[in-house]
Amino acid sequence: MKYIALLSGGKDSCYNLLHCHKNGHQLIAAASLRPEHGKEELDSYLYQTVGQDAIEFVARALEVPLYRRVISGTALVQSSEYGGRDAEERGGINGDETEDLYALLTDVKSQHPDAKGVSVGAILSNYQRIRVEHVCQRLSLTPLSYLWQRDQADLLSEMIRAGVEAVLIKVAGIGLNTTHLGKTLSGMQSTLTMLNTLYGSHICGEGGEYETLTIDCPLFKRRITLLETETVIHSDNDFATVAFLRIRRASLDTKPEQSLDVAVPTLLDQPYRHIAEDLQARILNNSQSPGRIEPQGFHSSNKALETRLTTPTSIHFGNWVSIGNIHRGTRDTSDMPLEDEVRECFRILQQRLSEHSLSLSHIANINIFISSMENFASINAVYATYFGVSPPARACVAVDLPHPLRVTLDCVAYAEQKVSDRQALHVQSLSYWAPANIGPYSQAIVVDERVFVSGQIGLIPCSLTIPYPQSLATEIPLASQHADRIVKALTNNAGGGWDGHAQLVLYWLTQERHISHAVAAAQTLDRDTTPTLFLTVRGLPKDALIEKQVLYHTGRGGAVDEDGDTVPVSCPPIYGSETFAEADVEIQYEVSYLEHAGASAAVICGRGNSNSNWRASEPGSRELYRWELCTSSLAVSSSDSKTDLPPIQSLFDSQGPAITYVPCRHICTRDGRDWEYVICILTT
Repeated sequence: MKYIALLSGGKDSCYNLLHCHKNGHQLIAAASLRPEHGKEELDSYLYQTVGQDAIEFVARALEVPLYRRVISGTALVQSSEYGGRDAEERGGINGDETEDLYALLTDVKSQHPDAKGVSVGAILSNYQRIRVEHVCQRLSLTPLSYLWQRDQADLLSEMIRAGVEAVLIKVAGIGLNTTHLGKTLSGMQSTLTMLNTLYGSHICGEGGEYETLTIDCPLFKRRITLLETETVIHSDNDFATVAFLRIRRASLDTKPEQSLDVAVPTLLDQPYRHIAEDLQARILNNSQSPGRIEPQGFHSSNKALETRLTTPTSIHFGNWVSIGNIHRGTRDTSDMPLEDEVRECFRILQQRLSEHSLSLSHIANINIFISSMENFASINAVYATYFGVSPPARACVAVDLPHPLRVTLDCVAYAEQKVSDRQALHVQSLSYWAPANIGPYSQAIVVDERVFVSGQIGLIPCSLTIPYPQSLATEIPLASQHADRIVKALTNNAGGGWDGHAQLVLYWLTQERHISHAVAAAQTLDRDTTPTLFLTVRGLPKDALIEKQVLYHTGRGGAVDEDGDTVPVSCPPIYGSETFAEADVEIQYEVSYLEHAGASAAVICGRGNSNSNWRASEPGSRELYRWELCTSSLAVSSSDSKTDLPPIQSLFDSQGPAITYVPCRHICTRDGRDWEYVICILTT
């Protein structure tokens, strides 16, 4: 695509241009924000302002037009979100410095209407990324952030090897002083590495330790020569000197043509690459037929399931609200436009939420079950109109819904007391890290120490395409790597500092013959005691072979000490399982439970005559099995089951959970056993 470079003149913005070129994008213009005349160094949360006296030289070296605008706003909104969570409040904030970027890119786009992307050199700054993505979303531009979440030591080495020559033009970190100004990255690499070892300084200056000016790189048609500079000391103290170079005179000089050799990270990190290799060998050696096995679809004559699909249900416990079985009415079988059916689902959902004094902005996670992936784009377009910034986490799969339903959904919502009680990771940039959201959802939501990770498919992050030729051996570890990277990014964010423990894992697959391979991969990818299900459904987004959905917990909670005071503690979950068989009924429980947090997740699998009393089969370990505190539940019924659906209500001491009935084509647990029905339960 044709794109605009957000140009600070520093190493990161210029090195990202090399990756944009490597990924086939065409640079057509540059844009930069600067302080008003007479101010060289502006205390901006968002923009690098030092070195602006040389930015014209960088654009001329790239031989692209440069568009500039004066920064007039300030950092009015300094939180981890920009814009409102409600759809009608997702616009910008007047007077904030982010709106200067919006105005600048609006001007550039008016001159270059064919521009579709924006290059962004962000590595770790969520503050910067969130605001640039907010502006890009409003202007229908795709952010290109190939440095995002990369290891800084690796990045610095790669920049130097790729021929990015940048000099330090500002120092503001411990161990750096005026003698380091004007030195190149290659000349400073050992010093920056040492400061990282001694003090934890960011090797690439992500903590504001230093800033740079790029004087040459393979995309430059001419090289910048600094002819006269002046050192300006902003402040000097025992901790760190803050000083910068004022560029008095510079020139553009001819240079020999450089080859563009950019290091691109491997698709899979080493542990996942080994899993892919082992899985590929297993698939090749497997004796099963290589042909696709088409399982039977949903039997529309299954009246038990159709009856249970009639009424939405909800439950409210503490600050949590769970709503299930949201869909259009089943008695009216007349044709309804698909878009209207989605709107009807959201009308019902909003009504149910309002009964608990909540709105759509309180939703932490949504599961959407649709009749066909051919409807995905149309459903997504309507879905997007209901959410602002930091939308819920989400999983979307196609299942064999009974006529006339094409959409069914459920959700879990939380009534946070303040905005900071809910943390979202919503990355919309193309990168090498993990897929940008291909729908209006966040990669993950953290609330009340629960971590809802959106369903992940095996997309190549930089292109949002499925690897070709399509391979289960690649898609399973790739989807798992995405989920793990998302959780790792959350733990490194403000409010992080936790380990993350998987409480529930769902593998959605499109082919029954792939289950045994997914089970084998899960033995290495996931903790062998985590409740895990393998569910075959009709289809997945992008025609993926597998989608992985994970629920984590931070492990944090409270415990009463010997003085009777509640103190914060962090512990992993307790895992348990038990099997019960009587006559023609077999029930299996798998549970993860955090005693100090009172949070558990469980899968209850069954086969046989489900009219038996499930309550009689419940194990007596009350510290693990606390069904009376259920806040959310998902019931899955195998489409070829010849038995009635289980009497779920008998499991609970009081009001039962909000149940959503999802017809699957096959159900399996990690031990390789098949089941006719299963219930997934979240409790608090």
